[in-house]
Amino acid sequence: MVNYEIKNGIILLAEPFMLDPNFRRATVLLCEHSPEGSVGFVINRPTEYRIDELLEDFPEFNSIVYQGGPVEMNTIHYLHNLGDLLEDCVKVTEGVYWGGDFDKLKFLINSGLVTPDNIRFFVGYSGWDEGQLMDEMATGSWVTADMHPNYVFKTQADELWQQVMHNKGDVYSVIATMPDTANWN
Repeated sequence: MVNYEIKNGIILLAEPFMLDPNFRRATVLLCEHSPEGSVGFVINRPTEYRIDELLEDFPEFNSIVYQGGPVEMNTIHYLHNLGDLLEDCVKVTEGVYWGGDFDKLKFLINSGLVTPDNIRFFVGYSGWDEGQLMDEMATGSWVTADMHPNYVFKTQADELWQQVMHNKGDVYSVIATMPDTANWN
C-alpha cells in the first residue's frame, strides 16, 4: 500500500503518464483539504495574459496569470507571500498565503509595496469532490511532495515539475529526467 498524507500546503505532482490534458505534468499546490473536498492551484501553467489585461479596474501590473485548473475558469484567485499585510488571507503553508482583501491588494500595488515577485494570480482552480482526490491517490495519479515557497514565487514554471520530482530524490530523480513525450516503438 502506498503511504501518503494529504493535507493543506503539500504539492501534488501528476504522475508522468497522466493523460488528462488539464493535469499533464502539473504541479498543484493543495490549499484546502477536508473530508468535503479539496482545492488547489496548478502553479506551473502560465497563460499569455497579464492580470491588468483581464481585470478592467486593476492597476497596471506586469504579472502573468496562471491557469489554476479547469474549475470555474471565470474566477481569479491569488497566492502571495505578504502574510498579514493583506487582511483576510489564509495561510496555506510557511511563506504562502491565499487570497485576502482585494481592494487593499490593489492599494498596495498602486503604492509600489507589492511586486510581481510577491504574488501569483490564477484563472480557475483545481477541485475535487468528497473522496475524489483520495481515489485518485489510490490509483497512483498523483505523487505528493513537500512545498517550498520558492516553487510558487521563484522557480521557472517550465522547470517546476522536474525540479520538485528531482528534489524528492531516489526513483523520483529518475522520473524527473523522463521526456515529456515518450515514443513507443
